[in-house]
Amino acid sequence: MKASAMTKSKQAATDHPVHELISQRWSPYGFDSRPVPEDDLRSLFEAARWAPSSFNEQPWSFIVALREQGDEFARMLSCLTEKNQEWAQAASVLGLSVASLKFARNDKPNRHAFHDVGLATGNLVLEATARGLAAHQMAGILPDRAREIYEIPAGWEAVAGIAIGYIAGPETANLAFRERDEGKVRNRKPLREFVFGGKWGRAGDI
Repeated sequence: MKASAMTKSKQAATDHPVHELISQRWSPYGFDSRPVPEDDLRSLFEAARWAPSSFNEQPWSFIVALREQGDEFARMLSCLTEKNQEWAQAASVLGLSVASLKFARNDKPNRHAFHDVGLATGNLVLEATARGLAAHQMAGILPDRAREIYEIPAGWEAVAGIAIGYIAGPETANLAFRERDEGKVRNRKPLREFVFGGKWGRAGDI
């Protein structure tokens, strides 16, 4: 599926060649209300399913609510901070990623759990981009409320929220969120600031 005009305008200016899915991916605030086809949505979570994880524990779970589910969508929305509710309510799908904090194999703490949940969500996000969708992850959630509403058991923890849907076009976007998306400059640290060699802080030779 071709990238939208907004996606093309937000394409990253990378210093080195990367796959176009990586350069095209970005996190919009403006979503329109078109529903995500069920086949596409299943494929997003299939992509998450095949992420790597420590000892293949797959310590991720996702709780999902669709806009057309009405009350269920409202319950999920209530697990986000107020600032995130303002824009995320326009998305077609809302979800929470949840991590198992212990290895199932021996009941010992899994310090890689959040890392592995992030890998699974990263797969989901790139699959969304490949299908002409957008996925915006959120740190701003209410973990205690999520635990209460969804009866998340002990040993599991809500990690992040995610909004999934189609990027709003100029004719459908809320003006405030359209201006935020259009004015949001994409930038990243250069490699020398985070790829080290020899000792901490020394730029690597790659």
